[in-house]
Amino acid sequence: MDVIVLDGNENQAVAAARSLAAAGHRVTVGASTSWSKAGWSRASNNTFRYTSPQENAGAFIDDLLKCIRRHEQPLLLPMTERTTLPISAMRAALHDAGARTVLPGHDVVLRAFDKRQTLALADSLGIRVPKTVVITSPALASSIARELPYPVVLKPSTSEELTRSGSRSTGPPLYATDPQSFLTAYARISEGCSAVLVQEFVEGVGVGYFALMRRGELRAEFAHRRIRDVRPTGSGSSLRVSTAPEPRIRAAALSLLEGLGWHGVAMVEFRQRDDGTPVFLEINGRFWNSLALAVHSGADFPAWMAELAASGDVTAKDPYQVGVRCRWLLGDFRHLIEVLRGPPAGFPGRFPGRLDTVWSFLRPFAGTRHDNFKWSDPLPEIGEWLDFFGRRVPTLLRRKLT
Repeated sequence: MDVIVLDGNENQAVAAARSLAAAGHRVTVGASTSWSKAGWSRASNNTFRYTSPQENAGAFIDDLLKCIRRHEQPLLLPMTERTTLPISAMRAALHDAGARTVLPGHDVVLRAFDKRQTLALADSLGIRVPKTVVITSPALASSIARELPYPVVLKPSTSEELTRSGSRSTGPPLYATDPQSFLTAYARISEGCSAVLVQEFVEGVGVGYFALMRRGELRAEFAHRRIRDVRPTGSGSSLRVSTAPEPRIRAAALSLLEGLGWHGVAMVEFRQRDDGTPVFLEINGRFWNSLALAVHSGADFPAWMAELAASGDVTAKDPYQVGVRCRWLLGDFRHLIEVLRGPPAGFPGRFPGRLDTVWSFLRPFAGTRHDNFKWSDPLPEIGEWLDFFGRRVPTLLRRKLT
């Protein structure tokens, strides 16, 4: 099968390309940049560049249609919300051109990507959720600033927000411990989104459940334990180990995915309190950044997605291997930098110590696998560091200077 993997500079794109090539599929990698780390992989047969959907969603779809017509019924695999949303919205045109997708209905996609709606669904199913207030104006923020039970977390209601021409990434969460820090955080975060969720701060560790669903029915699952996050305050992991699904996490996640009638892959994210209670945070209806660990452990989600697209279902799979460690080297480097900088203003949770972090970063651990580095396919790792220091760091510096 021809498979078009998008968002080529994402870790999950590298893992997907390698998985699909190993399964015998022909892989084309697309990105909004002139080159990408997944495109540099030996698993990639071809590459192409598309208009960023954040800049112009219509031009992005036109570029995608041109690529689709050069293949025979290719499977489209978007890796992020910014490509998933326009593909979902314009799926009829893409299907008419010969493409295949594995997605639920567009209304379900929009519902899953909206934290307000998934929090309401979780609450209706009896799943613990953080106490949440939705703020849509500075006036409302000012009126409740002194009434909130601090500390609180502020986060956009969606990770990617649609605009007239395309979309925009809405940014990471912020924290507040008093009315003044709340209003400062709200002013900053509301610049990138139209609705802000204000939630109670839940102490605990981030936990995810990963699944492949066929129209609301489970076909494959995976779980891991985070050892280090890129941002110690909460983010994707930089080091993690595969585990068996924790029963309470599994039950809550499956009730949500079944309730949505989800079709395709998804990650359901929780904050697990010290007493083991899972508190629901969000659903990511796409491949996740740490996908490489699942593949290394034998949970080959990209190949299974291709099987689902080709035959309409997925055959039963053997259990994956528990105890596999996988490290995102650049993400771990970023974790180290974050710890050395210290906790952000207003962060009320536990924060790693500097000396322990330096030691754990430098200490080798036999058998650890990697998200991007592979001796037989080294260019994705090289490309990632070039992208980070050649593109992302200069862009960040320019933003801070303007």
